[in-house]
Amino acid sequence: MNETFATQINQSVESLFASMQERMSVEDMQRVREAYALAAEAHSQQRRKTGEPYIIHPIAVARIVAEELELGANPVIAAFLHDVVEDTSYTIDDIRERFGDDVAFLVGVVTKQKKDESVQSKQVANYRQILASVQYDVRAILIKLADRLHNMRTLDSMRPDKQMKIAGETDYFYAPLANRLGLYHIKSELENLSFRYRCPREYAEIEAQLANEQEERKADIDAFVSAINEVGTHLIYPYFEVEVRYRTPYSIWRKMTATGCDFSHVDGKHYIRVVYYDRFRGDVIDDSCIRKAMPELTGDSMQEKHSALNIYAALTSIFKERPGSVANYIDAPKENGYQSFHVKLLNAQGSWEEIHISSDRMVRHSRLGCMAERTEENVFQWIRKFKEVLHDVAYHSKDMDYMDGVTSSFYNDDIMVFTPKGKEILLPKDATALDFAYEIHSEIGKHAVYARINGKLMPVKTVLHRGDCVEIGTDEASQPDPDWINHVLTYKAKRHLRGYLSSLSSIEYTRCPHCHPLPGDEVVGFKTSDGKTVLHKRNCHSAIRLASQQGDSILAVDFKEDDRFLYPVRIQMRGVDRYHLLSDLVDCITEKLKLCIARLSTETVDRIAVCTIDFSVHSAGELSAAIKSISAIEGVDEVHRVEID
Repeated sequence: MNETFATQINQSVESLFASMQERMSVEDMQRVREAYALAAEAHSQQRRKTGEPYIIHPIAVARIVAEELELGANPVIAAFLHDVVEDTSYTIDDIRERFGDDVAFLVGVVTKQKKDESVQSKQVANYRQILASVQYDVRAILIKLADRLHNMRTLDSMRPDKQMKIAGETDYFYAPLANRLGLYHIKSELENLSFRYRCPREYAEIEAQLANEQEERKADIDAFVSAINEVGTHLIYPYFEVEVRYRTPYSIWRKMTATGCDFSHVDGKHYIRVVYYDRFRGDVIDDSCIRKAMPELTGDSMQEKHSALNIYAALTSIFKERPGSVANYIDAPKENGYQSFHVKLLNAQGSWEEIHISSDRMVRHSRLGCMAERTEENVFQWIRKFKEVLHDVAYHSKDMDYMDGVTSSFYNDDIMVFTPKGKEILLPKDATALDFAYEIHSEIGKHAVYARINGKLMPVKTVLHRGDCVEIGTDEASQPDPDWINHVLTYKAKRHLRGYLSSLSSIEYTRCPHCHPLPGDEVVGFKTSDGKTVLHKRNCHSAIRLASQQGDSILAVDFKEDDRFLYPVRIQMRGVDRYHLLSDLVDCITEKLKLCIARLSTETVDRIAVCTIDFSVHSAGELSAAIKSISAIEGVDEVHRVEID
């Protein structure tokens, strides 16, 4: 090891030890030093991809565990040793003998098992191994997140394909997991680093645009912050500080994608955080008399709410508030435990500033998540709730379906909605009334017909918003539509719908999304690499191309009609307009043919009527019969099928 690296390593580890000595016993510090010594000896001949001594990585992971997550001695020891068993000749028994069962367990969880399986299966097995540790101790997951965080921070040295693999894993599993643990800062950094390496060009563009905007708006934002600070000088209690927080390129990209707008039209590229403390403003104030008069001033959650509302009242007496912009996450925390009071205020330039009013405790909890309160009951409740999700997913899923189930429960964001009786239901952002129905009970979801959202009749596919009051109307005779699976987000709803749909038929093929074949059409099947069969009409351009390139994958398929299945179709009618033409069309489809109209649009120009009608049929024969019946209506000149995009 050259002298520069040796000096760097020594300074880094001694700095870490110094920060830990303030909160650890002499005995624990001795064990931590011994763990470092063992790691340094075990990895002494190893180098990272950058050419640096490998020990730099365990030191960095231990620093994240100790300083950013504030964990105790055993997790720090395990962080130093997390790669020793996987990459050197030392065994778990060696670790157990020197540092005890607890450290051996933690190291064992973060050590990848050697399996003779595909790369994908190894990845899934690693995920399962990590999640299984929740049954015993959440600290193992935190060590693994620290390991992944440092790997992402130093991903520059990897090949592009390796960068994509690691970044993909991070975005798919580790960032959502950090979110579910309430580790907002780690979650945000992991998401942003993943975006940086997956889409470097887009990342660089947004990063440059963000830097330019920060510079251009700095004076205006500083003036607004000064005005908020001025409000604070007139408050005796609580004392608060103001800081501007800029969102990451990934967060901005996600907003751009969700809203379909460009960078300049994205709202909320920054927010202003007002952090308040349970103390009075000014060192010269004798607060004893005030506390006697206000004995309710304690550190409990009720006082935190009072303090936040006190600041909110002071700010809105000076600044205009955007109607409907308040989000009270103090009374209704997010699923990951996040608490704050949000409101939007009008600045001098006529735009809305997003304000987060948070106590110092809330800020700390946002950083440390589920481990912020170290009481056994707090951690036990979190683990119990998380285990229920994992047990349900593991029981009903395998391999990547298992992972889809797990990650769908790690909501990136969530909303609180209510039953008519006021029961709180937590759902992922953009969840629908169907998700709500299945969350209440699987039978309510199965027989859902309509929703009343805030008293208004709406379809069950309607996307819900925070604070909605939802009631589900059911009919015992009603069954789920096949397309419901595309309108739910929660694992619970997806599982029940997949179970229902799989019970309907053993059909093992899908229809071409371009030609949309119907039972009775002349079709041909092509076997895909994953063993599925895709059906095409024989005159479909995709079928012709596949036949010329992958002729060995062609299958003979008899696409038979099944009364249980309906397929959406669209027809267009052209004819001479007359009195009752539209009602005759509707009567023909609904009364004569007994088919349900999903959509109807009509336009008449110079007495020529053109109607486009969406409905569902069981087969190509039924569609032909419908076209024939409609063609026989007086005034109708032409009827033909139109492909649905």
